[in-house]
Amino acid sequence: MLDNSKKFNDLRKQYNTFIYDSFLVENTEEEIIIKFKFIIENLTSFEPELRILKNNLDIKIEDKLIENCKNAAFHMGLIELISYWKATCSPNVIIKAGYINEEQINWFKKLYFYGLGELFYTNGIKTNIDDFMSVKCESNEVYDDTINTSNDGYLIPIGGGKDSCVTLECLKKQADNYCLIVNPKPVTLDCAKAAGYEDNGIVKVIRRIDTNLLELNSKGFINGHTPFSSMLAFLSYFIADIIGKKYIALSNESSANESNVDGEKINHQYSKSVEFENDFRYYSTKYLKRNTEYFSFLRPLNELQIAMAFSKFEKYHPIFKSCNVGSKGETWKWCCNCPKCLFVYTILSPFLYKDKLINIFGEDLFDREDLLETFIELTGNGETKPFECVGTYEEVCFAISKTISNLEGKELPYLLKYFKDNYELSNLEIDLTKNYYPENNLTEEQTKILKEEIFND
Repeated sequence: MLDNSKKFNDLRKQYNTFIYDSFLVENTEEEIIIKFKFIIENLTSFEPELRILKNNLDIKIEDKLIENCKNAAFHMGLIELISYWKATCSPNVIIKAGYINEEQINWFKKLYFYGLGELFYTNGIKTNIDDFMSVKCESNEVYDDTINTSNDGYLIPIGGGKDSCVTLECLKKQADNYCLIVNPKPVTLDCAKAAGYEDNGIVKVIRRIDTNLLELNSKGFINGHTPFSSMLAFLSYFIADIIGKKYIALSNESSANESNVDGEKINHQYSKSVEFENDFRYYSTKYLKRNTEYFSFLRPLNELQIAMAFSKFEKYHPIFKSCNVGSKGETWKWCCNCPKCLFVYTILSPFLYKDKLINIFGEDLFDREDLLETFIELTGNGETKPFECVGTYEEVCFAISKTISNLEGKELPYLLKYFKDNYELSNLEIDLTKNYYPENNLTEEQTKILKEEIFND
C-alpha cells in the first residue's frame, strides 16, 4: 500500500477546482459520437470520447432518438469525470454541462466516494464522504426526455468472462436480444458469436481515454481503480433506449457485495454490488425516465453456482478470459500469475479439475508454490482480499474443500495440501450451490428462466 497522503493534500491545494465543462452528441451515418470536456484549473483539460458503432446494426437510429437521450449522455459525463478528477482529487467540482439538484449531487457523491474506496485505501488517503469533494452546479440547462414506451427484449453487456457467458446462455431463447461490448476484442466477440449472435446483433463501443490523463499518470499524479461498472450502467441505459430494449441484463452476482477489507466499506466491486444496482434503479427511474430496466440477471447466485453452470457450457471453455493482466494487447490470455487467474481456477475446480482446467489455463495452478500468498489472501487468511473481481472467502474455501474431497485417496497438489494442513475444511453438507440470494430485481419470468437453468426446477 502506498502512502500518498501528502501528495493528496498538496495536489488539492495546488489544483483545487475541477470543471465538467460540456458534452457533445453527434449522430453520423456510421456511429454515435459522445465527447466530454473536463478542466483541471491551472493544469490541463481532457476531451475523452465514446463512439457507438452502428453501421453493422440492423436498426435505424434516427436523430430524434439521440436528441431524446441527451440527458443520459450528460449523465455519462458525470461518471466519466471521476477517472480524470482522481489525478488531483480537486476539492471543488463545478458542473457547467447541465443541471443537477442537491439530491442528485448527493447521489453522485456517494457513488464517487465508495467507488473510489479502493483508490483511497491503496494510496493511503484518509478522507470522508463529506470532505473529499464539494460539488456545485452552475448550469440551468435541463435536458428533456421523451419516454419510448415500445421497448422490449434484452441488451446484454459482456466482458468475456464466465459470468456473462452464463447470462448469454440462459437468455439465448429470448427473442430480439443484443449484446453490448466496450472496446471489443476477439475474446468478447467470440463469446457473443458462440452464443449465437451475429455481427448485426452486437453493439460495439469504443471508449477513448484522453492522453493527457496518461501523461499525468506517468508523472506520478494520483492513479487507481475507478467504478467502471457505473459508467457501463449509464452507457447501457443510453444504448438500450435508442435501440429499443426493455431490459439491461448485467451479470453481477451476490458475491460482489463483500468488502475487500474486514470492517470497512472498501469494495473493489462496489459498482457491481446490489447496493449500487438498487441506487441506480432508483436514480434512473426518477431522473432518466426511460422505459428501460437495469438489473443483474445473476444476482440471486454466488460464484460457485455460476461456476457450476459454466462448467456445463463447454463451447465457451476454449474462448473465455477474465485475466486483467493478460487482457492488455490484442491477444488476451490467462497470465496464470494473478489473483483473478487463481480465483477462476479455484472456483471452477470442483467441477473441472484437473485435465479440463489444465486445458483452459495451460498448467495446474494448484502446483504453483509462488502463488501461495495470493492463495492465502483468497481464502481470507491474509490482510485483505485481493483487489480483483473475486468471490467471497466462504465460496473460495468451499470450492477448495470440495476439490480436496473429490481427490480423496489421491496425492494433493501443493496449494490444496497447504490448505488441508493449515486450515479447517468447509462443512460440505452446507451446500453453497443450493443458495438463492433473495435481494434481487428479477421479474417472475426471469426468475423462472434462471432457476430452470441453475437448479433444473
